[in-house]
Amino acid sequence: MVFSSKQEIVDSITKDMKENFEISVDWRRHLHQHPELSFKEYKTKEFIVEKLSEFGLEVKTGVGGNGVIATLQGAQEGPTIALRADFDALPITDLKDVAYKSQNEGAMHACGHDGHTAALLSTAKILAKYRDILHGKIVFIFQHAEETPPGGAKFMVEDGALDGVDYVFGAHLDSSNPVGNLSIGDGYRMAAVDKFKITLQGLGGHGARPQDSIDSIVLGGQIVTALQQVVSRRLNPFDPAVVTVGVFHAGSAFNIIADSAVIEGTVRTMTKKVREKVQEEIYAIVNGLTEAAHAQATIDYLNGYPALYNHPKETAVLKQLFEKVFGKEHIGEMEPSMGAEDFAYYLEERPGSFFKVGSNNGDSNTKYPHHHPKFDFDERALLEIQKAFLEIVAYYLITE
Repeated sequence: MVFSSKQEIVDSITKDMKENFEISVDWRRHLHQHPELSFKEYKTKEFIVEKLSEFGLEVKTGVGGNGVIATLQGAQEGPTIALRADFDALPITDLKDVAYKSQNEGAMHACGHDGHTAALLSTAKILAKYRDILHGKIVFIFQHAEETPPGGAKFMVEDGALDGVDYVFGAHLDSSNPVGNLSIGDGYRMAAVDKFKITLQGLGGHGARPQDSIDSIVLGGQIVTALQQVVSRRLNPFDPAVVTVGVFHAGSAFNIIADSAVIEGTVRTMTKKVREKVQEEIYAIVNGLTEAAHAQATIDYLNGYPALYNHPKETAVLKQLFEKVFGKEHIGEMEPSMGAEDFAYYLEERPGSFFKVGSNNGDSNTKYPHHHPKFDFDERALLEIQKAFLEIVAYYLITE
């Protein structure tokens, strides 16, 4: 293929992506009908590998578990960029009334990962036809287990997914934003997510003789109340953090003092300093109150995904590219969120950025929040993701 300008190349690729749109939709709907939970995405992995092999790409499977990597080497030398999509589903029953409803009871693509995967597959398929004009390499990362800490990204990075990569980028569908709109922002944009489980051991007894017992429910109540002070009284008000208790199990009868209790919760923070401070304060509160109650406590504390930090330089590049292609009026600020995303692991290792792509069309069926049992999206967003990825590829790997 011979082109007279970079824009002519981009226009040609865009045309091919549009012509491939129905196939993208078919892939998305196939994945939606056959969802698999985190770390169990075996058939999904096989589907991805089959398609990538058909495109003539170099494919590596079993990366960090069920992860898949495909490499597209351009004809000319240049930088290496990585584009990532996740492909695990959630333990949710699909309540939509659509032809492509999940066929796996209790599993559903309720966060758009089927769309991410279909869009990246389509991007890989089309770009493979243009390898002769690429100056550099593209690494397509298909990642398992985004939804379940410690997440698939961590293991894929440890297994060399970013070896030789200079920049890394990722996109996520956004049902709160209309199709055609994108949001992006630099700095910390999503929180680190940690999980704690506190097991209390007191001394059970008769409800009429508290003096002979150590009440784990009273102790647990004190701990839950005290944990609310971590954010409100032990952190700088300008440091965002959340401590939420979501589980409190104890007791078996109205007249028995419970000998044990289990408390579980999550911690969300934006910086390493605050993350460490919150963990330290939780241990101090639990140990102090437990000692005062003459009880015992065991704390299981899991450090999950780190906070997602979009690198300023690369984010500025993307914002400029997107404003040119989609229009300034369609590019908004990606608001900081206490939600978590394990794409953060990639950004800890390489410069890059993570952005969101609008996916609702005004209809109520496309406005359900992510993780809702009726979640769905306007499939035109698949093409919007591809167009965004194309602009990134064109900036780094296609010259005039």
